[in-house]
Amino acid sequence: MLSVSGCDPGGPRADLVILNGAEPESIDPAILTGQLEGRVAFALFEGLLSFDRHGKPKPGVAERWDISSDGLTYTFHLRANAKWSNGDRVVADDFVQSWKRVLLPDTASEYAYVLYRVKNGEAFNQGKIEDFSQVGLRALDSYTLQVKLEAPTPYFLDICCLTTLLPVHIPTVLRYGDDWIKPGKLVGNGAFLLKDWRLNYRIRLKKNPWYWNNNDVRLQTVDVLPIDNSITAYNFYASKVADVILDKGLTPPSLIPELKTKADFHAAPFLGNYFIRFNVRRKPFDNVKIRQAFAFAIDRPRLVQKITQAGELPAYSFTPPGTGENYQPPRMFGTDAEKARQLLAEAGYPNGKGFPPVTYLYDNKKLNEDIAVEIQSMLNEVLGVRVELQKQEWKVYLNSLSRLDYDFCRSSWVGDYNDPNTFLDCFLAGSGNNRTGWADANYDRLIEEAGNEINNNKRLGFFFRAEEILLNEATPICPLYYYMGIQIYDGDKIGGIEANLLDEHPFKEMYRKG
Repeated sequence: MLSVSGCDPGGPRADLVILNGAEPESIDPAILTGQLEGRVAFALFEGLLSFDRHGKPKPGVAERWDISSDGLTYTFHLRANAKWSNGDRVVADDFVQSWKRVLLPDTASEYAYVLYRVKNGEAFNQGKIEDFSQVGLRALDSYTLQVKLEAPTPYFLDICCLTTLLPVHIPTVLRYGDDWIKPGKLVGNGAFLLKDWRLNYRIRLKKNPWYWNNNDVRLQTVDVLPIDNSITAYNFYASKVADVILDKGLTPPSLIPELKTKADFHAAPFLGNYFIRFNVRRKPFDNVKIRQAFAFAIDRPRLVQKITQAGELPAYSFTPPGTGENYQPPRMFGTDAEKARQLLAEAGYPNGKGFPPVTYLYDNKKLNEDIAVEIQSMLNEVLGVRVELQKQEWKVYLNSLSRLDYDFCRSSWVGDYNDPNTFLDCFLAGSGNNRTGWADANYDRLIEEAGNEINNNKRLGFFFRAEEILLNEATPICPLYYYMGIQIYDGDKIGGIEANLLDEHPFKEMYRKG
C-alpha cells in the first residue's frame, strides 16, 4: 500500500506523481498496444519525431528531413548529439534494426502493420520475402536514414511518432532477452530512465542525463502509479498522494457532475471511441443478424446521460467526426427495439427463446462495470436474452482479446494520428488490432485503394465505403460513444498539459509551477 507521501516510507517524493491507469502490459515498443503503456514508453524512448503536448509532430532524434517530389522517399537527418542512456550514440542503423524487429514474424508485433506503408514491409512481415535488404529502409551513413514507401502517405510523419516505431537498443535486447525492459538493464534514449518498477505499486522515472534535450526537461523524477479503480484513484488525488489523474477511465462516474464544477477538472473531446467487439468466430455472433440485433437494442444516449456524464456524444460511426480533413463518416443505424427483435427472430430466437447464454467481457474499471451492467439490462429488456458479465484485470483482458477468448466485449480505440486510416485499418484481415475474427475482402481492398490514392476526395470515398461495410453490413463492432478526454490536476501548480485531439500528454513537457 502506498504511503501518504506517494513513495517509500522515509524516501523522497517524486517531483510529479501521475495516476496512469492499470499496470502496464509491457513497455516494449514492439509489443505494447495500450495507451497507458505508451505513455511510459514515450518517456523512455524517442523516435524520429514525437508528438508534443498539443498532439502535433515535432522533431525528435531526426532534426530535419527531406521528402522526394513523388512523396515516396523520406530522408531523415539524425542529431549527432542523440545518445543512448549507456553513452552510445543513436545512429540510423538503430532505427533500421528496431523496425526490422517489429516486422520480424517471430516478434508477433500487433502493430507491425503500421510499417506496411514502407516498401516490402508487409511482404517481409508475412514471410513472402525473407531478404530484409528488399525492405525500403537504409542507413545511408551513421546519421542519415532513408525510407522508401509503397505509395505516397500524407500521414507518414505522424506514423514516425508512434510507439511501435520507437528505437530500442538492440545489443541490450539480444543480451537480456525478455528481461531487457527491467530496471538496471533497460537502455533508452528518451527524456527519462527506468529507475524502479515494482509491479502493482509504481514505476519511477528519473531524468536522463544523456538525453540530447535534457535542459528542457524540468522534472527530475516522475512516479507512475498503476491504479485502475476510479474511486481509489480519486482518493489518492484528493489526499495529495498523486498530482495528476491522466487516464480517461479514472474519473468516478458518480462524481462527475460535481467534479465538472471544479477548476482542476479539465475535459475536451479527442479522437477516441468506446465500442463493442463481437467475436464473429463464436456462435451465436457468427450470425450477422444477431450482431445487428444486439446493436439495435443498445441505447447509446442512455449510456452517456446515465453513466459517463462528462459530455460524451453517442457514437454512430467508428471514425469520430472531425478526423482528418473533409472526411464525413457514414452513420450507423441507431436504437430500434422492434428491428432488434425482428432480427433475433429471423436468426431463430423469437423473443429470445432458446438463445444461449453469452458473456460480455470488460476490464476492471468502475466505468466499464457500470456500462456492462447497463448493456446487460438493455439486452434483457429489448431482446429477452441472458448476458453474463466477466471482469478481468487489464493484462488478462488484453490477452483474452488477442486470443479471441470472448463472446462480445467492451473495447476502445484512440487515433494514433489525425486521419481516418488510423481507425479503419484496425479491421483489416491481417491487423493485430482487429481482434474480432472478422475479415472481408472488399473492405481490405477499399482500404488498400485508399492507401494508394493520391486524390484526397477519392481517397476519402474509399474510406467511406469501407466504413459503411464495417458499420451497417457486417457489423463486427458497435460504437457506443466518442471519448471526452479528462485530466484532473491543479493548473496553478502543474503545467505542460494541454487538451489535444490525440490525447497525448508527454511527461517530458510537464512541470511544476513556482
